Amino acid sequence: MATARAERLVNLVLCLLSTRQYLTAERIRVIVPGYADAATDEAFFRMFERDKTELRDLGVPLEVGRTGAFDATDGYRIARRDYELGDIDLEPDEAAAVALAARLWDSPQLTGAAHGALIKLRAAGVDVDQDVHVGVEPKVRTSEPAFPPLLAAVQEGRVVEFDYRRPVPVEVRGRTVEPWGVVAWRGRWYLVGHDRDRNAPRCFRLSRIVGAVRAAGRAGEVRRPEQVDLLSFVARSQPAADQPPATAKLWVAQGRGQGLRRRARVTGRQEFDGELGDVLEVDLRFPDSAATWIAGFGADVVVLEPEVLAKTVREKLLGALRGTGVRA
Repeated sequence: MATARAERLVNLVLCLLSTRQYLTAERIRVIVPGYADAATDEAFFRMFERDKTELRDLGVPLEVGRTGAFDATDGYRIARRDYELGDIDLEPDEAAAVALAARLWDSPQLTGAAHGALIKLRAAGVDVDQDVHVGVEPKVRTSEPAFPPLLAAVQEGRVVEFDYRRPVPVEVRGRTVEPWGVVAWRGRWYLVGHDRDRNAPRCFRLSRIVGAVRAAGRAGEVRRPEQVDLLSFVARSQPAADQPPATAKLWVAQGRGQGLRRRARVTGRQEFDGELGDVLEVDLRFPDSAATWIAGFGADVVVLEPEVLAKTVREKLLGALRGTGVRA
């Protein structure tokens, strides 16, 4: 439902941005995909009022007026002069940040539904601006299976329940959370919200959520506090960048793991399962996130210390085996 609503809002923006005329609610109902699903006139007008409110909350400048003196009903449009940004000059680091953000979008073309909306506009005799172009579709790519249900819960204002794996000590516990938002920080996705089990605000890394996310309670039950900056909250909750790095001790097979060796120090020699290799020490500022990197070396690298990192790497390797259908 959240995806259908988002697509309807995009179609509505395209419709109102692509015309110089004021379009009445009834005409919008015929043109914009999604409104035809309304069973009654009353249901349509409730849906349309909610969509107008949401667009205004997002900062979309809706204009209300009449195209001609003989029009009996007010209509709507979006003035491109108010909607479009002016020229923007970005510094190199700012441009890099924008490029990274752009990678979140799934496709540089219009969706089929949005393209169909433009065709319907022209077929209905609406004066369509031929120069209008929307280059993105609001569909975010992420490999975390928990992302779609959490995003839907945030949009609907619903409580969620899920099992969460803690790294220290390694354990899985159930969590009941009032979700405020999902944000990306340092290449990771986090849920921020009120943890009912701890009765305090908390953030949760999506990659540590085990199993399915379950929605609970009524829609609209959760509201995000206005004073909370989600990204700052996540940053404050993570280890400080100036903390001294943790040292991990690894066994590396002889002649293997060259990428790891370039960042590590050889401290000795040792046999592991009858195979001779080197004992290395490597400094890791974020040991938990390094587990994926270390697991990529497979059987050529074994974590000796710390035990938490060793367990995390083993979990990732077992997960990879299960994904291939091979039994460990």
